[in-house]
Amino acid sequence: MAKLLLGVDVGTSATKALLLDAGGKVRATASAAHASLFPRPGWSEQRPDDWWTSSCGAIKTVLRAAHATGRDVTGVGLSGQMHGSVFLDARGAVLHNALLWNDQRTTAECAEIERRAGGRAELIQLVRNVALTGYQAPKILWLRKHLPRRFACVRSVLLPKDYINYRLTDVRSSDVSDASGTLLFDVAQRRWSTELMRRLELDPTLFPPVAESCAVIGELTGAAARATGLRVGTPVVAGAGDQAAAAVGTGVVRTGVVSATLGTSGVIFAHSPQPVPNDAGLLQSFCHAVRGAWCVFGCMLSAGGSLQWAREVLYADRLAAARTPAARDALYAAMIAEAAEASADDVPLFHPYLTGERCPHAHPHARAAFVGLTRTHTRGALLRALLEGVTLNLASQLTLMRNAGVPVREVRLAGGGARNLWWRQLQADIYGVKCIALRSEEGSALGAALLAGVGVGAFPDVPTACATTVDSAAGYRPRAAQARVYAARARRLAAAYAALEPFYRA
Repeated sequence: MAKLLLGVDVGTSATKALLLDAGGKVRATASAAHASLFPRPGWSEQRPDDWWTSSCGAIKTVLRAAHATGRDVTGVGLSGQMHGSVFLDARGAVLHNALLWNDQRTTAECAEIERRAGGRAELIQLVRNVALTGYQAPKILWLRKHLPRRFACVRSVLLPKDYINYRLTDVRSSDVSDASGTLLFDVAQRRWSTELMRRLELDPTLFPPVAESCAVIGELTGAAARATGLRVGTPVVAGAGDQAAAAVGTGVVRTGVVSATLGTSGVIFAHSPQPVPNDAGLLQSFCHAVRGAWCVFGCMLSAGGSLQWAREVLYADRLAAARTPAARDALYAAMIAEAAEASADDVPLFHPYLTGERCPHAHPHARAAFVGLTRTHTRGALLRALLEGVTLNLASQLTLMRNAGVPVREVRLAGGGARNLWWRQLQADIYGVKCIALRSEEGSALGAALLAGVGVGAFPDVPTACATTVDSAAGYRPRAAQARVYAARARRLAAAYAALEPFYRA
């Protein structure tokens, strides 16, 4: 058995494990689910011990699938859902369920952070980002305000993947990419913002040391080896938040290369050799998992989620008749085929704001809308409008990045939007730049394994690791005539939003 690298991604619904061999080939993958808790509307929690159980299960399963043992694994890298809060006492015991990235209870705390920081502009100056309900800092303030006795027992606050690293190594640590999503990190200087902590009256000792993503932070303990089937003393690297790890897994590790990921949400992610200005606060400006590099990304909330909604509403009968998950997923291909058949000359506009929006409009009360419907429009026209609206919304994030000085020469496609040939070409026409579809869709877990490889010396650096592993399947160039049509449609979509925004606000 060739020596293997293990990548583990602690996601929102499951933990995924991946084994990569020295030639850059994925030998096996496995996953294990964990549950979410929703104690009140808008609240979203998970039990950190459930992450540990699913991580151990996924690791054992992937070892069996690859016919490997723990002795074959030379390094471990972690990735995970960002922003979540794990509250530990002095003994390392969990004091409260983790509050997740999609938990919305902290609107008041976000306003408090902005006020204590000295205003939005001052907050951006300190940490390059604005206060969002998903970030870790407002969750800490929420616990302090609403459960003060429990907060008094807190001695350490970790991010989700850092809690699993702690269980593996008994070392409390974080990395620069994940720490960037706490709203307590000086992104430009790659260190904790002790100044913002002072203004928020938070003890800096609550937060762990921070390392570069490929740095070895510890070794597997005996207890962790027994729980996972790995070898005692196996090196573990700091790892990265899921967005940065996915960027490594798709090769977005050099200037001009950008990724467009279409899942339930939609993310445009770009590499940068220096911190990216974020004066409007619409983008998220973080440290990258690449040593000495930064990144910027935008997140729209209902990308594939809009298509899922359309499936439930416009294809309800066929969805009810589909008996298996594969059959239900196959409906998406039928929907896109119907959209492709609709006339491109007479398509309404669609605002994809079914659950509010984060980027390009930071507006939690924005709503979805079809604009310009006529009696002649068919279901196919509605579907085409939806796909165009989602893709145009992502393209507006690219415009924000270009305006911030980030070059965009190539877009790498990932997620559901990368699986369909017609949608791939639509993205190229709308983005106005060459788009690349990749052979592998492993994303964050692959990125975590590559970071482990750099940490243990299998690769000299992250770009070299990506060049060994990440491979393109097909390229798509924008067609000039279609690009002009969509540029005009983007202007009309923006004008429609400006007209409707007062109604959304009211």
